[in-house]
Amino acid sequence: MKHIIGLVIAAVLGLQACAAGAAVLVLGPGDVVKASVYGNPDLAIETRISDSGTMTFPLVGEVQVGGLTTQQAEQKIGGLLQKNGVLKIAQVNLLVTSFASQQVSVLGQVNRPGRYPVDGPRTVLDMLAVAGGVGPEGGDMVGLVRNRNGVATRETIDVVDIVRKGELNRDYEVSGGDIIFVERAPRAYVMGEVQRPGPLRVERAMTVQQAIAASGGLTQRGTQRGLRITRRDATGASRTSEAKLEDAVQADDVITVRESWF
Repeated sequence: MKHIIGLVIAAVLGLQACAAGAAVLVLGPGDVVKASVYGNPDLAIETRISDSGTMTFPLVGEVQVGGLTTQQAEQKIGGLLQKNGVLKIAQVNLLVTSFASQQVSVLGQVNRPGRYPVDGPRTVLDMLAVAGGVGPEGGDMVGLVRNRNGVATRETIDVVDIVRKGELNRDYEVSGGDIIFVERAPRAYVMGEVQRPGPLRVERAMTVQQAIAASGGLTQRGTQRGLRITRRDATGASRTSEAKLEDAVQADDVITVRESWF
């Protein structure tokens, strides 16, 4: 419950964290725009930008607008109307009704995975909120894959830590084509003489004692003596050693609680 509440707070704060100086959105294939010219209602159209980044405008024909901002596209179309002698002064207005080219994929352990339009400055926390927040199986760490100038990068974001510390400047701004992936929360396994043996979620700074408590505690035959923990080393090999109650639990650990002999 504490985990879920933290992520809800993160999502709400993310909606408030849109910076005014964020990246400018540009037009692209699939976007739907409404275009109008002041004083000339007969030139008003609604059209979709083609795969090649062009749109057709009355009395002008095809205009390359892909990669332009709406303001740049307005100026370009107005200039063509004036250059072709259609109007002496052309005041063009473009309104994007669907930003199909500017979509971010939010995948993994979220409540509503899918592709969502980026119709303004947005951050990772914003998009998690749009996708319904992190699901109950989701972890605190979120991956962000971005492609900038043909170079793909991956960032790992600790969304809970960002909100707990109030460091919203550590959030990342997103653009069309980015991928946000929420991993499943890490799991450990408690076996042997506990009330609910099996997998459990590894919380932050969880100890062996806390893992046993999360598994319902010891059975009547269980003992805290002789605890064993099996863990994979850097080579991937499994190694078993004695465990203390205060030892930290790591992902994929297997904790074995033995039966008391007396």
